[in-house]
Amino acid sequence: MLFKPSKTATVYSKNTSGFTLIEIIISIVVLSIVLSIVSTLIAPAEQKSADQILQVKAAELGQSLLNDISSRAFDHNSDMVGGLIRCGEPVSSNACTDPDKLGPEDGNGLRIDANEDNREDYNDVDDFHEYVAKDDALDNSLGDSYSSFKVYVDVRYAGTDLGLANNLAKRIMVTVTTPLGTEIKFATHKANF
Repeated sequence: MLFKPSKTATVYSKNTSGFTLIEIIISIVVLSIVLSIVSTLIAPAEQKSADQILQVKAAELGQSLLNDISSRAFDHNSDMVGGLIRCGEPVSSNACTDPDKLGPEDGNGLRIDANEDNREDYNDVDDFHEYVAKDDALDNSLGDSYSSFKVYVDVRYAGTDLGLANNLAKRIMVTVTTPLGTEIKFATHKANF
């Protein structure tokens, strides 16, 4: 034998292990498809979890505002101290506020008042009719924990909802809009007592 194979020579076999270029490309494509599917499934769940937290904050804000409004007198023409004189009763000469004039009073039976343009000056339930609180109003009174929330209040006579004469109860509807645009409505009634 003229030629002797060296002991250090590497012998290549046809059965080598590893990945071909085609296998690597296919695995990258499959992996990218799987990751895109997973990310589209996770993104809505993340938004829903944030919406739940905002709904809890909206519930706290709505309930707090309902409590504040309900603590006020039923009507401007009612007795503000103890409720001995109620508007709309035969004993009282004061009629309840006309449904078209719900809102802050000016002392002359007109609706808009420069004296009651601040929420702290509201002394009865219907002063809150069409009350709107946006970012600045909520930020000033509650800090920045309720920034981007919006509040709208609607007050209407609704005694018939309770089986009474219509002017004997008012429905207070508070609508809180979260930063994601979800509107949550809260309602209560205030009776003339």
